[in-house]
Amino acid sequence: MSKPSFDDASAATPLVIPVTAADGAHFELLAVLPSGPWQRLLYWLPAMGIPARHYLPLAQALAERGVAVVLHEWRGIGSSDRRAGRRCDWAYRQLLQDDLPAGMALLEARWPQARKWLGGHSLGGQLALLYASLHPSVFAGLLLVASGSPYWRRFRHGWLIAAAYALAPWLARLRGHLPGRRIGFGGNEARGVIDDWARSGRSGRYAATGMSQDFEAQLAALQLPVLALRLKEDWLGPQASLEWLLGKLGAGIRQIEVISRDDLGGKPADHFGWMKTPAPIAARMAEWFAVEDALFAEHAQSTA
Repeated sequence: MSKPSFDDASAATPLVIPVTAADGAHFELLAVLPSGPWQRLLYWLPAMGIPARHYLPLAQALAERGVAVVLHEWRGIGSSDRRAGRRCDWAYRQLLQDDLPAGMALLEARWPQARKWLGGHSLGGQLALLYASLHPSVFAGLLLVASGSPYWRRFRHGWLIAAAYALAPWLARLRGHLPGRRIGFGGNEARGVIDDWARSGRSGRYAATGMSQDFEAQLAALQLPVLALRLKEDWLGPQASLEWLLGKLGAGIRQIEVISRDDLGGKPADHFGWMKTPAPIAARMAEWFAVEDALFAEHAQSTA
């Protein structure tokens, strides 16, 4: 499946926020804010290998519906000053302990009163859950689009997926990084990221090299409300994969909606196609935000 291609000139002109991570890595957040007063803020995590700027159309569509959006940039991609190679490697640990906390700290400093939500696409959705399991009190809820566990047993022809999880780390070690752009999957990814990703694909369980947290237990304790949007034609995010991921979570509201071609005006409802026509996705998100805000206000009033 090919990666998306966009005319960025047609997207919103974002606010660019420089970030320095704990280990000195630099990257930029892209913020798109509503023109009027707002209270909801979504921090969005891209899919593997996709630069933050490709989500500007989604951010603009949400801003038009009163939701501020801040787009995270993954290490090694887009505005990041790091590039994966033999002399430059990282894993989930750096993403979860260095980069995401640095971005979130800037959000809290700039917009401390905003009600914050965390969401992501594909691997971004998985890492959103892992990060939220470490910081559950920070977020009002979680949003997933075209996401799910990479566990090979939850895919049709899973044995081929399992073979890829054995091959990808070997190729990354051989080349010094995974040459995703050349093979048509992800970006040029760090060896450590591929190791962590492939391990979860083989075992169905989450762990991060160098982190002592039991993520399976952390996820089981996570009780935030979740909206999961599954694309009907998305073989990379099938129903069984999403169910496996959501099944790891603790008690809470789990709303799953399936997006079809009809919802996208006849455009493909697949892993990346929705990014070219994100308004229907943004509309579903905005509706869910409104419902969750109403429930939150009702609960706050009843306990006052």
